[in-house]
Amino acid sequence: MLLPDHKTKIVCTIGPASSSEEVLRGLIHSGMNVARLNFSHGNLEGHREVIHKIRKLAFELDAVVSIMADLPGPKIRIGKLSEDPIHLKKGDKIILTTEDMEGSGSIIPVNYSRLPESIRPGSPVYLNDGFIQLNCLGVFDKRVECEVVIGGPLSSNKGMNLPGSKILLEPVTDRDLDIVDFALNEGVDTFSVSFIEKADDIQKIRNHAKNRGKSVFIVSKIEREEAVKNIDEILGVTDGLMIARGDLGVEIPIQKVPVVQKELIHKANLLSIPVITATQMLESMTENIRPTRAEVTDVANAILDGTDTVMLSGETAAGKYPVETASMMAKIARETESWRSKNKNKTDTVIKDIDNIKMDVDDVISLQVNDALLKLPIKYVITPTVSGETSRHISRFKSDTWILAFSRYLKTSRNLALSYGVYPIYIESKTDNWENIAVEKLKQWEMARKGDFIILTQGQSPGKPGGTNLLKIISIT
Repeated sequence: MLLPDHKTKIVCTIGPASSSEEVLRGLIHSGMNVARLNFSHGNLEGHREVIHKIRKLAFELDAVVSIMADLPGPKIRIGKLSEDPIHLKKGDKIILTTEDMEGSGSIIPVNYSRLPESIRPGSPVYLNDGFIQLNCLGVFDKRVECEVVIGGPLSSNKGMNLPGSKILLEPVTDRDLDIVDFALNEGVDTFSVSFIEKADDIQKIRNHAKNRGKSVFIVSKIEREEAVKNIDEILGVTDGLMIARGDLGVEIPIQKVPVVQKELIHKANLLSIPVITATQMLESMTENIRPTRAEVTDVANAILDGTDTVMLSGETAAGKYPVETASMMAKIARETESWRSKNKNKTDTVIKDIDNIKMDVDDVISLQVNDALLKLPIKYVITPTVSGETSRHISRFKSDTWILAFSRYLKTSRNLALSYGVYPIYIESKTDNWENIAVEKLKQWEMARKGDFIILTQGQSPGKPGGTNLLKIISIT
């Protein structure tokens, strides 16, 4: 077995540019750990085909690849325009309407029927990811009059953001729940949930799955100001976090995004919650074979901030160079991790602040593992796991040592594909003697030699989730 040359995980969004078996195979070889299916686009049958291709290729390549269904949520968009694109100029007066009609240069339909209730004179309106800015002048029944502050080309179905306005929509829609049903039927149980604002939004998805007799792994997308304000309660119920900087950079002042990113990553790290940094990471590679220096620095800084995972969106979904982009992401991760390894004292903020959280036995065990890694030449950390919790607790320290997470549960292995430095290994074993299994496999795969040290974590009740309370240092004989 050959381990990757980097420990940061990579999410690739799958779309028209990457849905063929050839490109999917290339993405897996280049370092894709998680395939993101964006249900804002495409149809269910198309997504079903992609799911089957990924499962087939993962089996053939003996790779653990998680599939994450990204629920669209209540995205506010403009409607159909008679000309595509129209060009808005600074100072133009335009009407936003909730009426069902085709738009023109002076009147633009919106799919949000409660727009007149949400907005008031003086409120800003952003279109097309914030590249176009309007200012509300007045509200009249189903119409809102605006002035163009920053103009530009605008095409049909582009997104709308209303920073500072109350959005009168439920973050989890009926369509989202239908997609959850579809994905569960296809064996997908990892969901990223859009536009959440509070813990109850996450629980709605979890309870829906529970009513179907299923458990799900939920990644909460932070892209609204309310979600940032309620981050502590969200972290109390979520399984993972995504810093979705596209909409977030419109909903809050854009200059605050880097600081919010650092704060959210740190909070998630302390709680052993895997965190994804997303949006425009290597955006220029949608069209070009090389990224900009600023993009490379952005990816590196996210890794130094402590992110577990970095995400590609349009770059792999619709770009010209999906495989090359994933490969570039892996190269940046490798170099950044190498620098961090040599400068650990400058970057290790989790150790400095971990005493501020309420600890359990898993926390203490993970601290002891990390301490041993700093003092002994440990080859691997072996974490037999039912739930993945112990592996994630150790992962938050961003060690140089691989965590080999042995599990007989395929779902657990796939969920660990989001955690930094964790290499999930699915073993269909009926015995709980994980020490013998691990040592035997390491020898079989020629990953360890006589005299090498490994760490094994175990609980007093093997095969049951939680309860890890043992750390054992083993010398390979």
